[in-house]
Amino acid sequence: MATSLKALPALLDIRKYGDPVLQRSAKPVKTIDEDLQRLIAVMFRTMYAEPGIGLAAPQVGMSLRLMVVDVPADGNSRPMVLINPKLEEKNGRIRSEEGCLSFPGLQVTVPRAAWVKVSAVNEEGLPFTVSAEGLMSRCLQHEMDHLDGVVMIDRLSPLKRVQALWEIRKRKKAGLW
Repeated sequence: MATSLKALPALLDIRKYGDPVLQRSAKPVKTIDEDLQRLIAVMFRTMYAEPGIGLAAPQVGMSLRLMVVDVPADGNSRPMVLINPKLEEKNGRIRSEEGCLSFPGLQVTVPRAAWVKVSAVNEEGLPFTVSAEGLMSRCLQHEMDHLDGVVMIDRLSPLKRVQALWEIRKRKKAGLW
């Protein structure tokens, strides 16, 4: 990793919609080193502090194909690190309400695949594949979008997108952004 992350704060600032880093495709992670391990730890702390169930590196200003997720199943925490993830397969369609840490207070109904299969490398450099449905499927797709420079309102119809942008403008004026 070119930039040293030795001096990372305890929590990272979440980049809000409008920040250019959220509109660019993230770069692949080339090496898993101590700096990346530190970033992963701080990303988990930041995600839990917000609270959220997923966080992509671009959301904290890092253009890297890295995400952390923790979608509890059966009441148990299941933290997962996905480095350089790839969507291998998808099936079905669902429309569900989503929120995003980069869109504070905004909830929109986003169309997604009902089931996905994603391959990635974990924090130890080991390849793995995860198949998911329900909330985990939506979370993985949502965070993968961030890695591709796509945000949730990009998935909306033109009318719904205008409505979301209007709500964002209202929230900014009210100091809620």
